[in-house]
Amino acid sequence: MVAFEMLSAPILESGVTEDPVAAGRSLWRSAVLRLRDGGRDDRALYWARLDVRRWMRNQPESDLTAFEWASRGMDDVDFDATVGYRVLITGFDPFGLNDNLDQSNPSGLAVLALDGQVLQTARGRVQVQGVLIPVRFADFDRGLIESFLEPLLTSGDLDLVITISMGRDAFDLERFPGRRRSAEVPDNLDVLTGATVSAPLVPRLRDGLLTGPEFLEFLLPAGAMRAIDAPFAVRDNRTVRTLEQGELVASSLIELGGQTAVAGSGGGYLSNEIAYRTLLANGRTGAAVPMGHLHTPRIAGYDPAAEWQMVEQIRRLIIAAVEGLPAR
Repeated sequence: MVAFEMLSAPILESGVTEDPVAAGRSLWRSAVLRLRDGGRDDRALYWARLDVRRWMRNQPESDLTAFEWASRGMDDVDFDATVGYRVLITGFDPFGLNDNLDQSNPSGLAVLALDGQVLQTARGRVQVQGVLIPVRFADFDRGLIESFLEPLLTSGDLDLVITISMGRDAFDLERFPGRRRSAEVPDNLDVLTGATVSAPLVPRLRDGLLTGPEFLEFLLPAGAMRAIDAPFAVRDNRTVRTLEQGELVASSLIELGGQTAVAGSGGGYLSNEIAYRTLLANGRTGAAVPMGHLHTPRIAGYDPAAEWQMVEQIRRLIIAAVEGLPAR
């Protein structure tokens, strides 16, 4: 409670309604600076954002959207022109907050810790920029991912994209994202889509349905990344589920041809969906940027020691990924 009040209080005092973008940007930068100053907790940002949003509840929807976008680092992606490689990572808010108010998300911690950092690699200097994504179906349906990512792809400002979320008992590189939702769990607004394993649903994209193949394949240098296998194992996960065959370990996209996606390698929830949408946008824009999804090990509540180990391993995974890219 104290942590989020420390972040939100100066923003509320400065008058968030006068400039919601500046307020959101201030909140984001304060959260990033807390990590640079030795903090190891991502949760202050989530609760401060909710505190400010509660205070703004009677403001126009456009102001709320502008504040949200800025408070997630989405207007703060600014690469140093002197770096050789530009890497974008995304994380998620914690999910299941209604059941556990103390829940953290290692992907969010990694984004806050690595945002703006310059890493030294065998390929030269690499800069990381990070953003946090809401766990809300409506934002995905409105095209949040596409609206944010497509301008960056078409500008040529990205050399690598890694979307990150919390997953299972190890790091998983999710090879085959699927098009449909099937998870029977609510989002952070307690919304259920009605999707099930027996009746998976195609998500929306603005005024229509999300169109594309049933499965896509990531573009990550998996071999190089799998070598960074400590303290947590790193797996190349090829397990998917289809209506026709149930669960299977796919060797290629060809093997999945003609089948209906129930769950991609990343599951049937928003982790899988961000992986699919980013790859689809990549193809639609013709950018061909190496990208894919990384699931971190799961934690219960907040585990600073284990989470910081994950952050450091993600740092090394990014370096390995850059060094594993094809030579320019």
